[in-house]
Amino acid sequence: MANRTIPRLLQTPSVVLLLLWMLVPLGMTLYFSFIRYVLNSLRRPEWTTPSFSNWRGFGNYEYVLNAKDFGLAMTNSIFIVASILVFTVLLGLALAMLVNRSFPGRGIVRVLLISPFFVMPAVNAVLWINMILDPVLGLNGLAVQGINEIINNLRGFPVLGSFFSLWPEFEPISFRATQTSAYAVIMMVTWQWTPFAVLIFMTSLQSEDESQKEAAILDGANAWSRFRNLTVPHLARPIAIVVMIQSIFHLSLYAEIEIVSRGNGNKNLPYLIGEFTSNNIGAASATGIFAVILANIVAIFLLRMVGKNLMD
Repeated sequence: MANRTIPRLLQTPSVVLLLLWMLVPLGMTLYFSFIRYVLNSLRRPEWTTPSFSNWRGFGNYEYVLNAKDFGLAMTNSIFIVASILVFTVLLGLALAMLVNRSFPGRGIVRVLLISPFFVMPAVNAVLWINMILDPVLGLNGLAVQGINEIINNLRGFPVLGSFFSLWPEFEPISFRATQTSAYAVIMMVTWQWTPFAVLIFMTSLQSEDESQKEAAILDGANAWSRFRNLTVPHLARPIAIVVMIQSIFHLSLYAEIEIVSRGNGNKNLPYLIGEFTSNNIGAASATGIFAVILANIVAIFLLRMVGKNLMD
């Protein structure tokens, strides 16, 4: 019994500190979500202080639910996170399978593949939206301009000219627009986080049982059959871990949305919280509670998936 007591006593300060670190901000957010707390209210100065006398009940939650951007923020959060997870897992698997092969310069290629993960999110967003996706000065505009020039040259050919003369003039996509800004965020975050998936999958592939693959080859199994029946089950746990870790981070995306569109038709829950925080702390706190609920729903689902894979 004494052998168990001493380690528990030594762990108690860190556990208590961790609980305070989590529970105090959550408790304050929960409290602010039930009161009227407005930073700048000339009509009702008493609302500018977080007093219990400003109790509002579920009024802040009702206000947030009726806000015009809440539905967009909720659906956009799920859409962006789900899209990033699908692309990063698929690209990570493909790149990990390629890099796992032996070829000259493999070490340099591995370093280059991992390097995007160390770029700061704000820098990543600025580079993508200005140097790659910009319809005038970025690679997006230059590529479309080059395609149009090639089509114009082909129109002068005797036989093919009549066919290419029917082609319209292509216009570059503006990824700052309302309809496309979410796609820009998905592309830039996928580029940054795919190396993380590659690193996890590549490490796991190195521990794959080669004897099973050799036996499958002797039995006549093709490459797709070996990948589906041997490699994918072997990577089940790494895939679950990648999905869980990335979901936690991507639910809190903010810098990319701010830099790409300033929230113009492309908001998620953290961005909506930021808008409310400029004045209405009560509404921002209520939105934060909704974000916590969404994160817990996703976490429960992912933990079950990860736990199932770890038990298999």
